Amino acid sequence: MADDSTSADDLTIKQQREKRRAEKVAALKAKQAKEKRNQRLGIAGAIVGGVAVIAILVGVVVTSATPPVDPAAIEIEGLETFENLEALHVQSAVEYDMTPPAGGPHNPTWLNCGIYEEEVPEEYAVHSLEHGAVWVTYDPEQVSGGDLDALRSAMPRSYMILSPFPGLEAPVVASAWGVQVALDGVDDPRLGDFIVKYRQSPDAPEPGALCSQALDGPGKIS
Repeated sequence: MADDSTSADDLTIKQQREKRRAEKVAALKAKQAKEKRNQRLGIAGAIVGGVAVIAILVGVVVTSATPPVDPAAIEIEGLETFENLEALHVQSAVEYDMTPPAGGPHNPTWLNCGIYEEEVPEEYAVHSLEHGAVWVTYDPEQVSGGDLDALRSAMPRSYMILSPFPGLEAPVVASAWGVQVALDGVDDPRLGDFIVKYRQSPDAPEPGALCSQALDGPGKIS
């Protein structure tokens, strides 16, 4: 009987050890699973937070009705200017000297301002620039997803055109009549400065003229 009792005791101890080991393994696996979930949530939060920051960086500046500084005092690094642009009405296609165009001969009909998901006819958009609009173009190969959503949501709702322009050398280019700047991305602070400085600028050939009630280009979404 003594031998049987000892064997039973040994088996009980072994079972206890296996149980403790199984509990430790289960606890370790649960900890690892929790860490992975937290890591995924952290990455997702960072992405959402990044998009929100982009919207804030761009939107706070460009949607302000009363800019905190005089637009004339804003200086924009890398700004290109184009002098002596002809504001002629033409029915034919135009070969512009800059890409995207920032002024010059244009169609007699202007493009209605708004947000477009397709390319817009250049000659019509240039007419809108003549009226004081700002045209923000982006390369769809470089700007998409959350960045594009943030860019769209940050745009003012008047005297603004936003549209794709494949093949740009920069991710985003902002143009007004006679001026243009290539931007590093949707969160480049120069975008907000450019819009504040040039949207409805008195330096446009026909400031205050309509940017609606004319032609809707393809892919207009708002």
